[in-house]
Amino acid sequence: MADTPYIIVTGAAGFIGSCMVQFLNEEGYDNLVLVDDFGPGEKRRNWEQKAYAHVVERYNLFDWLQLHQPAISIIIHLGARTDTTEFNYAIHEELNLQYSKDIWKYCTDHQTPLIYASSAATYGDGELGYKDDHDLVASLQPLNPYGISKNEFDKWALQQQASPPCWAGLKFFNVYGPNEYHKERMASVIWHAFNQIKKSGSVKLFRSHKQGFKDGEQLRDFVYVKDVVNVIGWMMDAMLKDEWPAAKNGLYNLGTGKARTFNDLVKATFAGLDQLPDIVYIDMPEDIRDKYQYFTEADMQKLRKAGYTKEFSSLEQGVDDYVRHYLTGLKYF
Repeated sequence: MADTPYIIVTGAAGFIGSCMVQFLNEEGYDNLVLVDDFGPGEKRRNWEQKAYAHVVERYNLFDWLQLHQPAISIIIHLGARTDTTEFNYAIHEELNLQYSKDIWKYCTDHQTPLIYASSAATYGDGELGYKDDHDLVASLQPLNPYGISKNEFDKWALQQQASPPCWAGLKFFNVYGPNEYHKERMASVIWHAFNQIKKSGSVKLFRSHKQGFKDGEQLRDFVYVKDVVNVIGWMMDAMLKDEWPAAKNGLYNLGTGKARTFNDLVKATFAGLDQLPDIVYIDMPEDIRDKYQYFTEADMQKLRKAGYTKEFSSLEQGVDDYVRHYLTGLKYF
């Protein structure tokens, strides 16, 4: 594949990025340039068994591109600082906002298609709903520096006169699945629930501190990582075949379109272990109560109108696959 243009995947050592690389490998692509901070040893198992052409450190990407002048067919930009409890905005500004601008400019200059990760964190408390309407973006009020950095880039991208020929920003909702083991505190509730069950036989969930919501009935749009990479793969395919007209460029929600409760999530985790549920409710820490989201649900009409027809895994299907085939035995995708 020496003469085949490369596909760049940033964040390739991380959770969604490494799953994207596996998806591409399974589709027959090994002409991949993996970009990330490859220092952390706990991420090695996410990427070292994958098929790829080059590994490039994140800070070195633009120098590498300048030096080698490779042919690039598309950039899938999934790398970011995703810690929602990191309150030093300068870190998010550098790693999420400025780096994304640099990637956008490269794709614009070289007329390279771009798919990048935005986030449902841009929607803040959900007061304006969860519709991926470009007219709403400037009014959104994210609740943490991570969400702010993602929304600032979305705003910036929409304002640009010059853009990549094809591009899409994907607002990921609550993604879960294999290869998130290194995230620890920031890993999905399923990962935490699995480990709590293994340790004590029960799972702790936050009590509700809001009228109208029972304990554990807080709702989220949980989306399985295999569905996420399917969507990205479908978009990539359309862009590479010149079947993605400029009218489709823009922001897209990526959830299932169906909110489910944390109780449902934990029950599905117990079911994946063939155990009866044992849930203990604890008080939510006071410092996060006023910023806690009680409901998120992706409006998925825009992606459907763009032509994506595949069904998303139900919560029970996704959690069962994750628990039985990955968490049990600590396996990687």
